[in-house]
Amino acid sequence: MRVAKSRYKTVIYDCDGVMLDSLESNYVFYDLVLSSVGRPPIDRKDKTARKVLHTYSFNDVMAYFFNGDDRRDKALEFAKTVNYRDLAPYMRAEDGFVQTLDKLKGRIFLAICTNRASSMDMIIDDLGLNGYFSCVMTASQVSHPKPHPEPLLKVLLHYGISANEALFVGDSEVDMLSANAAGVPFIAYKSDLPTPIRINHHAEIMDHLF
Repeated sequence: MRVAKSRYKTVIYDCDGVMLDSLESNYVFYDLVLSSVGRPPIDRKDKTARKVLHTYSFNDVMAYFFNGDDRRDKALEFAKTVNYRDLAPYMRAEDGFVQTLDKLKGRIFLAICTNRASSMDMIIDDLGLNGYFSCVMTASQVSHPKPHPEPLLKVLLHYGISANEALFVGDSEVDMLSANAAGVPFIAYKSDLPTPIRINHHAEIMDHLF
């Protein structure tokens, strides 16, 4: 039986909201950070705060929540003491994600491009994803995290491919802006972003690859 060949060489995944349902863990983390300096928890009804904490890099999130607050340095020091393992119970893999990776592995290169900085190795290990991804690009590896194109451009450089040979799956405007700036075709996952391709389940990506 002949196996269909993909029109792309690499699928790149964002982490939070795409690979991982981690919104609650992000709330828990930043609530702890705010509490460490006597600040109240984040208003769960604040859509802008939700967007920032779930899509921007750690440094940018801290800059947002501590704009004009001289307790920022103290909060940064506390943030370094929070153990990722204490947040793990609030995370889970998105439905169908691992099963889709099983179908793609060996047929196409798989990569991650995330604004997380230091926890990806542990997340990959906890979700049982070791061996799937040949490139993991985090905010700690670039000068300018998403929405800047640098992270995606570095993934392309890693594989030695052009922008139209990759496909980026994200869920936020930050992801879309990064993809557009890098010239990488974009798929919106569980999102109403103004982009031609949207999917609501990971298995649906197969229709756009083969």
